[in-house]
Amino acid sequence: MWESVIAVVGTLLGSVTMYVLQQRGTDRTALRRDRLAAVTALTVALADHRRAMWVREDLRLSGADAAGYEAARAESHATRSAITAPLTTLSILLPGLVRVAEDAATATYRLRGAESPQALDEAREAAIAACERLTREASKLF
Repeated sequence: MWESVIAVVGTLLGSVTMYVLQQRGTDRTALRRDRLAAVTALTVALADHRRAMWVREDLRLSGADAAGYEAARAESHATRSAITAPLTTLSILLPGLVRVAEDAATATYRLRGAESPQALDEAREAAIAACERLTREASKLF
């Protein structure tokens, strides 16, 4: 009789243990997926804003018509706003990447007000490099 009780208790403990381990694995997989999505969303938003800022500042430096510049300006405002949510999500899910993510955003914002086409290109290259650094640092965590 005691053997049967021990066998049933052992089976139940084994089942509970397997359930807990599977649940933890599922939670880790979901967290990893959410973290990857946060990094991806931020790098996409930064790329979109970098492009929009380059177009806007290129139009400004080349003396484009006011309507073209205003349309590009409106686009750059929308893309800058689109950075906020993924940056916030990344800051919560991957606090170890906050500094490098903020550096990438700041480098992208520096395209504004470039004094020459050369300065604009240099700022763009610096923003690309900062975003690549974010990607490299993130890959170390996955």
